[in-house]
Amino acid sequence: MMSFWQPVADAWTIFEDHPGHWEYNYAIPDPDPAPVTTIGWQIVHVATCKQMYHEWAYGPAKLTWPELTIPHTASGAIALLDAGHALLRADLLGLSEDDLNLPRRTNWGEVWPASRIFTVLIDHDALHGGAIGQMRDLYFGAAGRRQV
Repeated sequence: MMSFWQPVADAWTIFEDHPGHWEYNYAIPDPDPAPVTTIGWQIVHVATCKQMYHEWAYGPAKLTWPELTIPHTASGAIALLDAGHALLRADLLGLSEDDLNLPRRTNWGEVWPASRIFTVLIDHDALHGGAIGQMRDLYFGAAGRRQV
């Protein structure tokens, strides 16, 4: 079984839950205290959130979390992130300024103005991007690894 670097024992990560099927740790409601997560977890979380926001605000609103394909490699996670970003970018480019006030669905049933979908995702990206930077620094500092 593949193993990923974890900054602490029991960090939330990406794991193979049965042969050939990958998952990532998640819980609703959020645990308190929040768990430490891996870089891979952070990237996959951001990428899947982009997919779900697009699906429910601009797509057919049918996709559910268990149906998402979770990548188990860095290149797969980056590809999923790029694909989610491209979907939302296309959604935004197709809007007029007035369209930003139109109601859009969320995957949990609330209706928000379109502008809120995008501002929430910008904030979400910033939060998790900061966590990715912190985990990267811990990874390189943990064993005296050199950044390339």
